[in-house]
Amino acid sequence: MITAVHTLVYADDPDAARAFFRDVLAWPHVDAHEGWLIFRTGPSELGVHPGPPSHEISLMCDDLDQTMAELAARGAEFAGPVETRAFGRTVALKVPGAGGILLYQPRHPVAFDL
Repeated sequence: MITAVHTLVYADDPDAARAFFRDVLAWPHVDAHEGWLIFRTGPSELGVHPGPPSHEISLMCDDLDQTMAELAARGAEFAGPVETRAFGRTVALKVPGAGGILLYQPRHPVAFDL
């Protein structure tokens, strides 16, 4: 049976991206070998949207303003302003060497705690 979801982030600078997840997001991790970190990401959920085949990673939080302040204090940078969308309040979180990840406070019912 399936026991977890393993998410991959591809980065031009994997060391910088790993440092971001380790130091800025402060995610627990294991060192698989020689600095190859694998992070515990916590609860997850999956949605299927219409459109051309692709995949996207989003991080959810309970309070976007508070989360942004905490992450900024640890060195996080954001791309653009906070936006209010149908599914929640969002902001693009910069990941060094790996582009951005959507950070949002959902308005929709969540499934990760079922």
